[in-house]
Parts: sequence; structure tokens; C-alpha cells
Amino acid sequence: MKINAEEITSVIKREIERFQTQIAVDEVGTVLEAGDGIARVYGLQNCMANEMVEFESGVMGLAFNLEEDSIGVVILGDFLLIKEGQTVKRTRRVLEVPVGEAMIGRVVDPLGNPLDGKGPIATKSTRKVESQAPGIAAREPVNVPLQTGIKAIDSMIPIGRGQRELIIGDRGTGKTAIAVDSIINQKDSGVICVYVSIGQKASTVAGVVEKLKETGALGHTIVVAASAEKPAPLQYVAPYAGCAMAEYFMYEKGKDTLCIYDDLSKQATAYRQLALLLRRPPGREAYPGDVFYLHSRLLERSARLSKEAGGGSLTALPIIETQGGDVSAYIPTNVISITDGQIYLQPDLFFAGVRPAVNVGISVSRVGGNAHIKSMKQVAKSLRLDLAQYRELEAFAQLGTELDKATQSQLDRGARLVELLKQPQYVPMPVHNQVMSIFAAVNGFLDDIPVRQISRFEKEYIEYLYGHYPEIPKAIAAEKAFSDDSDKKLRAAIVEFKGLFKKE
Repeated sequence: MKINAEEITSVIKREIERFQTQIAVDEVGTVLEAGDGIARVYGLQNCMANEMVEFESGVMGLAFNLEEDSIGVVILGDFLLIKEGQTVKRTRRVLEVPVGEAMIGRVVDPLGNPLDGKGPIATKSTRKVESQAPGIAAREPVNVPLQTGIKAIDSMIPIGRGQRELIIGDRGTGKTAIAVDSIINQKDSGVICVYVSIGQKASTVAGVVEKLKETGALGHTIVVAASAEKPAPLQYVAPYAGCAMAEYFMYEKGKDTLCIYDDLSKQATAYRQLALLLRRPPGREAYPGDVFYLHSRLLERSARLSKEAGGGSLTALPIIETQGGDVSAYIPTNVISITDGQIYLQPDLFFAGVRPAVNVGISVSRVGGNAHIKSMKQVAKSLRLDLAQYRELEAFAQLGTELDKATQSQLDRGARLVELLKQPQYVPMPVHNQVMSIFAAVNGFLDDIPVRQISRFEKEYIEYLYGHYPEIPKAIAAEKAFSDDSDKKLRAAIVEFKGLFKKE
């Protein structure tokens, strides 16, 4: 029988065309050991650093340690579902989170899953959790103020858009309160806020969310919650995820954003836990050697971009908790050296009723007067010095020695300034109101008002100006500076109001 080669070839080709089933080829490894939020996996030789891997149970993990014969994976989910011998698949994707307008007003976990019971988030955009900080050429100087609405901060420790200002203090001194007030004050400024909660109690996070709802601030805020019951890997990833969500608005929309990390001490603790479990060598205080890089690569992503780069900004307010007021511990000194200044909250002031308990002596903004509006610079230039001298004289006066008239008047004015800078929580004050309030104090108009009446005087004085001389606050708000005309009118209005106040 003669074999026709062409016939056989055509039959084989026809059969191959009919057989069109696609064969998926996955790189698969095996779990060698698992527990406490980490897993050791064998067999994924080509895995990348920070690549997402998928476990048999559907839980995702992050390639953390790339070793010669295995990889260390941190588990982003319930590690109790992962057992020895289960298979692990490469995804060939680095860790990403959903971003976009749909995220605003939502409470999410660090992977972008909703936690507020309002259903799924309708966004197709994603952004890498770890990304490169903008270079020097893409940045602009920080000279546009970001008003917090807190008199003590806006007058003496101004924060600029694109700055990194550390909030540091012991537990229970009002660090979160300053952060929440700053978010509330951005209500009509167009600034998108991201509040990242790391290792806090779930009830604390719920309280913050409730307060943002009450004040209408949740409408411009994304809350990223990695509360205390979440595994260490999620607490470690949370700040980077929050930063990526803010970066979308900075880079893609050219908007100003504010990111609050509450707090980075707990992130460092979670990172230490992961590093020790994966047998990375411990350094000082058992933290791994790259704990400085942990925070520097996060905070360096804050910037004010040049017009060519899009013109947006990302301002960071990291929070660090100290133990017994020790700012010279490892993590506090690291973060102080990365940031552009710090707001130090002192327990002694807090318990003495000075709230916010800002210690003006240690607190500093390295952006300085560049982030002040001109009118605030004009009225507050002597404020810091007056307060510092008052603190010094106060200690001296406690010795009970007889004081001369000049010293006594300095003490009296200092006491009134301290009283004026006190502010209730969740009541941020517009900057032009702050200017009018501080103007009265630094020009001696409050020197004969009893200290216990200062708070009432301020409230009624601002109301009086709006009721009888609305053109003064309007002019200060519009010009952002004191003209000679505004100065004269304001002095006359204060004298007039004082006469009425004293009669009462």
C-alpha cells in the first residue's frame, strides 16, 4: 500500500486545529512551614521581591525574603487557613491596591477591601503599594500653607503643603485629636485626606470615623484601618497602601492631599515581628537593620510637585508614640531625622489643662515662615518668644521671690497667651479668625482681662467683629495680610468691644 505523505499531513493539521484547548502553565511551590503571619515556601525559584503569591486556600501573600532554596512569605490574611504541604502559585504581580474617586468616604483595609458595610467599591484603577519617591527636579519648594485650624500650630509651627511634620508624644496626650482636627479643617479647601490607622483598637477607629461623619469630613477622607486584631503583615503594609491611595490624587488629578499615619511606632513593631519570624538579623532594640529605610521610603514620597510634574502635593503627618517622654529612643530619633519638623505634645501640659499640649520649646517646623500667610507672620512673630520667656519666668516665679513690674507684666501676658491658645477638640478655627484673636493678645489688649475670662472674651469678640464690622474679617481673609487700614479699624473695634465687655 502506497502511503501519501500529503494526506497524512493534512489529517494531522486538521486534528491539531480541532484540538484548541489552552494549557495554563503556572509556577507552583509548596508550603514548608506556616504560622504567626508568615510561611516558608519551596519551589518558586523565579519569584520577585514584593511579588504577590496565592495560596491554595485563596489567601494572598507577599514575597518578603528571597533565599537560596526557599522564599519567606508574609501572609496578607488569615494565616490559620494555610497548612504545611499546600500549593502556592506565583501571580507575577507586585502588591497593588484599588485607587480612585470611589474610595473617598469609605473605610477600607490595607488591601482596599471595604470594612464599612456599604458594599463593593466600584473602581478599576489600581496603584502599586511601593513606588519611587519623586526626584529633586520634580519637586517645588514648600511655601503654600496647609491650615490645621489649631491656633498653637498655625501661628508658631506652620505646616506647608508637601511637608512631613511629625506629631510625637506619650500615650493619651492628644496626638490623634490634632490629626482629626486637621482633617476636619480641610473641609472646603479641596484637600483629599487619607487617615491610616495602624494597630489601634477597633473602637478607637470607629470613634474617629463617627466624628468625621458628624462633622461632614468623611466626604473628603479615605480611612485605611489595620486595627490591633489584624495580623502583623497588614499593619506593616497599611501606611504604604494609604500613601498609594493619596498618590493617585496627587499624580493623576494634580490635587493636594494629606496623609496621616497613626502611628508608625506600631508599624515598626509589626515589621520587627515579621523580620524576627523570618530570621532576619536583629539590631538595636531587636529591630532589623533596615528599620530606618522602612520609614524613609514611605515619608520621602511626600512632596509638592512642580507644575511640569502635575502640581499636586502630598503632606504627611506621621505620628510616633514615646514611652515616658523619651524622644531619644531608636524609632523617635529615626523619624525626627526624616521629617521636616515635629509637634511635641507634653504630658505635664496636658494634665495641667493646656490642650492641645504643644511644647513650643521643642516643637519646630523646618519650613518656617515660608508656610505662613503674611497676616499670621505679621501678628505671630513675637508670639513664640513671648511664650518661651513666660515658661522660663514661670519656673523662676515659683520660688516666691518678689518680681519687678516688667517681669510681672511679662508673666501676666504669658498666662493670657497660654489661655488664648487653648482650644476645644473638633473645633478648628479659620485662619483669619486666629489672626484677629492673636492680634488682640500680642498688642496688649488682653492684659487687663482676667485669665478665666479670656476664652469668653475671644468668642464674643470674634462674634462682635462679624456682627458689627464684617468688612474687617472679610478684608483680612481676602488680602491674607494686614494693611494699615485694617490695622487701624481692628484696633478701634477692639477698644469699642472692650468697653462693652467690661460693662457686662
